This record gives sequence, C-alpha cells and structure tokens, in this order.
Amino acid sequence: MIAEALREAYGDLFTIKVKPAEGDRALIEGKFKSVHNATPNTAKLMTNTFYALLGLADLSTTGEVKKEKPAEVSAPVQEKPAPEATPPVHHRATLHYNIQIHLPATKDVEVFNAIFKALKEHLLE
Repeated sequence: MIAEALREAYGDLFTIKVKPAEGDRALIEGKFKSVHNATPNTAKLMTNTFYALLGLADLSTTGEVKKEKPAEVSAPVQEKPAPEATPPVHHRATLHYNIQIHLPATKDVEVFNAIFKALKEHLLE
C-alpha cells in the first residue's frame, strides 16, 4: 500500500528514476527545489520524508491488488440487524492552570526559598 501511495503522490520523481537510490538524493532534492520553489532547507526536509517513506515501501510490487475467489457458502446467509446508533459522548469541561514564575535576578538563596515556600503553602496545601 505504501508503494502504491508513493507512486501516486510522488509520480514525477518515479519518472526520473524508477527505483530511487540513496545516490539520487541530490537529484530528487533539486527536483523539489525547482518544482515546488522550495528553499534548500525545505527541499532537504521533503527529500528526507520521501526517503523515509521509500524505506517502508516495497517497490517490487506492481500495485495491483490480487482478488481472492470468494469461498462457497452452503447455508443461506442471514442478514444481521443494523446496530443501534450509539448516543453521543459528552465530556466534562476541565480547567488547566499554567503558572509562570519570573524569578528575580539575585544570588541570595533565601529569596528563592521564600518564593517556593509561599507557593507550596498557597498552591499545594
């Protein structure tokens, strides 16, 4: 399936090389730069994505799906009743707090201890 999707999405690259190899990386990167007007960094990332997908694909397949012959059924098939529609799930709203502490520029450890002690007393207890 991945090979078929790659051939569909990157068809123009497969016209350059039927089976792209690692040595063709610069050629493919150049194609991304020219066709998509991509920056060098973007073209490199596009090429990396292509090669990552290429590593997962089996290009030896032709892309044709083999159809299996259906098994013969000796007993008549009974239709199942349609499943009932499930009611929508309602989620409760939750609150999330994001507390930012801007500490003063000091080397006095007692200032920090006092700040964190106050936070502990007021937030955790």
